[in-house]
Amino acid sequence: MSVTPPKGSQLAVLPTAAEDGARIKAQILQPSGWPVPKGYANGMAAEGRIVVTGGVIGWDAEERLAEGFVAQVRQTLSNIAAILAEAGARPEHLVRLTWYVVDMDEYLANLKELGKVYRDVFGAHYPAMALVQVVRLVEKAARVEIEATAVIPG
Repeated sequence: MSVTPPKGSQLAVLPTAAEDGARIKAQILQPSGWPVPKGYANGMAAEGRIVVTGGVIGWDAEERLAEGFVAQVRQTLSNIAAILAEAGARPEHLVRLTWYVVDMDEYLANLKELGKVYRDVFGAHYPAMALVQVVRLVEKAARVEIEATAVIPG
């Protein structure tokens, strides 16, 4: 796979944070001159088998939602890790996460705790991410829903 930057722009390709034995053929895409993002990547390029999830929320196997925003995020990320494992993927194979939250202020007020929860579940691997506030989710009591895309090396 080759990545061609737009004319006039230089593209820095940074190594991923995965361990040597688990390294995927992925590149963090960081245009030169752009500030390095904290907790996510601007873009990623990868080769391999694609694994995608649907929108995942913070409930357990009995469909009981965790209490509170941070607890729902922890359960959601754990659920994503379980789905990835079914395909033979690990968190370091993630290339994209799209977060849907019902309250952006609630997200922003919990950044420190969310960072810890994220690292507890996924480690220090930060794929491309998007964060969107929505009016509500299908499950009325859900505070967050996340879609994931991973690439397993071929």
